[in-house]
Amino acid sequence: MADPTRPLPNLVPQPDGSWTGRTVLTPTAFTTRGRFTLPPSKVIPVIVVPGIMGSNLRAATSPAKRANKALGPGEAAWRAPNGKFEGLKTARKWKHLTPATRQDLLHPDTVEVDDRGDIHLPLEARSYGLSEAEVRERDWGEVHWDSYGSLLYGLHVNLNHTFDMDPLDNVRTICRHWKEVMACDPARWGVRNIDRITEAELEQHARFHFPVYACGYNWLASCGDSAGLLRRKIERVIAFWNERRRECGKVILVTHSMGGLVARACAKQIPEQILGVIHGVMPALGAPACYRRIACGTESWSPSNGVVANKTAEAIAGILGATPAATMPVMATSPGALELLPNHLYPKPWIHVHTVSTINHREVMRDIVHLPSGDPYDFYRDMQSWYRLVDPLLLDPAHRYRDEEAGKEAVRQAIARAERFHREILGTYYHPNTHVFYGSDPAQLSFGAVHWVARDPANGAVYTEANLRGGAMAGYAPGGGRRVRVEGHSSLLFVPARQDAPGDGTVPHQSGSGPRAQVQQSFEVRGFDHQEAYKHEAVQLLTQHLIAKLVQKMP
Repeated sequence: MADPTRPLPNLVPQPDGSWTGRTVLTPTAFTTRGRFTLPPSKVIPVIVVPGIMGSNLRAATSPAKRANKALGPGEAAWRAPNGKFEGLKTARKWKHLTPATRQDLLHPDTVEVDDRGDIHLPLEARSYGLSEAEVRERDWGEVHWDSYGSLLYGLHVNLNHTFDMDPLDNVRTICRHWKEVMACDPARWGVRNIDRITEAELEQHARFHFPVYACGYNWLASCGDSAGLLRRKIERVIAFWNERRRECGKVILVTHSMGGLVARACAKQIPEQILGVIHGVMPALGAPACYRRIACGTESWSPSNGVVANKTAEAIAGILGATPAATMPVMATSPGALELLPNHLYPKPWIHVHTVSTINHREVMRDIVHLPSGDPYDFYRDMQSWYRLVDPLLLDPAHRYRDEEAGKEAVRQAIARAERFHREILGTYYHPNTHVFYGSDPAQLSFGAVHWVARDPANGAVYTEANLRGGAMAGYAPGGGRRVRVEGHSSLLFVPARQDAPGDGTVPHQSGSGPRAQVQQSFEVRGFDHQEAYKHEAVQLLTQHLIAKLVQKMP
């Protein structure tokens, strides 16, 4: 039987190619030996790229950026809450912020990534030599811990521990977490069969060291700008390891939601420096939920939720903005937010206008208007129709623009940037070694389309596409509703209907499955909510599986 040992903090690479470690003296009576683990000399960094609102932001400290009107330089501007108690506290705070304060607080030109976010390593991290100081150097503090902490920590531990020595027989065994990956039922990953990992492939995997990094970004700015930030981080990370005489030429990107768009644009610039990409719940073609949240406010209810989940959704809506007056001033001029709208590749039409009448004691629904019928960006630029994305009257409560026309021009410029990102910067590009998983769960309904529904008070009035399209906005109503005057008829109250398509609660299957024909593998996984995708056990196992398969491409 091998003598017991105790783990010491992870070794630190040095410029001369050596490793150094720190420990403390112990009493002579303490005879358990300390153990340093020497990593392999070949390095494949893994970089986690979060989704929208998954990066912590602060008021800009750089003199190159404009001053934040609501905060002093360096003050926290956005920190998604960790845990239910903090969530309730944050919801109470944000619920009472005025639209003007929200606009000043979250302006894309006045914020930057904040690396001081919470990190809550489990107690067992000590047994792996992991410290908070080490992971802060790898930028884990840039991202929301509740959403990504278990992913970052799990990858750090599992990727760098492949084999153990059996203490009784002193023979090599496969680590338990890899046995779980190898034994996972492919049905949990939405496929019938899978090319399972072999022990020989794990031997290839064990030849490499996998430092795990996070890459936060300013999600209010264009994903094209964020792609440049990610590129610079990749280049710095590779240079860091090469300067310490390690073999490092490629990274693996693991993305969540909007982070997939950022990573795709980055990979298009430097494909040779990326071994592969794993995209999770990416809105590849955009998401109608974005239109719904800008135009109507954040939904606080879903038919997929139970009582507790709807209470959580209500709190989230309070933070993000439950009314268009709260969401529009922030999102309408933020290119990053607009880049989540359904793009030119999303199946059209995805907005439908209905009326409901009671005829002979029966509910009769008429499906009358279907939008957009042409270029979706022209639809977004329309600020006159009652079903418009942006209302100029709600756009600028903080009076950042000299007049209404200047505010409208800011919207048009932001939409133009989003269109250029979709059509030119991103296009249909995917890195050659790309794997995708997405939700298509009928128990996690998403907005595959947005349905405006009004009850006909006349029960049988004749509404046409022409007179409904020509209706005039008469005001807002609770729940994101809009009152519309229709020529020759009484006013109608249009309300946005509930979620209608299988998905993950945010991204519908139409968008998540969009890359299927252009990537190596696509997995339809069920059982998780969009924001918590990487906390799902099957997803964590799948991510490990895919990383191990990507490593087989290395010499």
